[in-house]
Amino acid sequence: WHMLDIHYYDSFEELQQTFPNGRFFYSTTKAKKIYTEFVFKPGDFLVFGKETKGLPEELLKKNWPNCMRIPMINNARSLNLSNSVAIILFEAYRQNNFSGLI
Repeated sequence: WHMLDIHYYDSFEELQQTFPNGRFFYSTTKAKKIYTEFVFKPGDFLVFGKETKGLPEELLKKNWPNCMRIPMINNARSLNLSNSVAIILFEAYRQNNFSGLI
């Protein structure tokens, strides 16, 4: 899409090495903190896993303080990936006064 600047990385580790001072936040149904408990800044990274599996347990354990969830009804299936991304991304934009949006 002509309105995006897309970059490709061979691995998640390569992305983290490219942005050593980057703040990464991880979305998972297993987290205790709700996404609205975080303060997002421009340049932050929001990390989402596969719709069928989510993020790897090892990654979540290493980054537990930065793991967040979307509140859900108990025993309900989780939201699909695009809805989850939209909810959390919109909150990050809202916290930053919709910087870059009209």
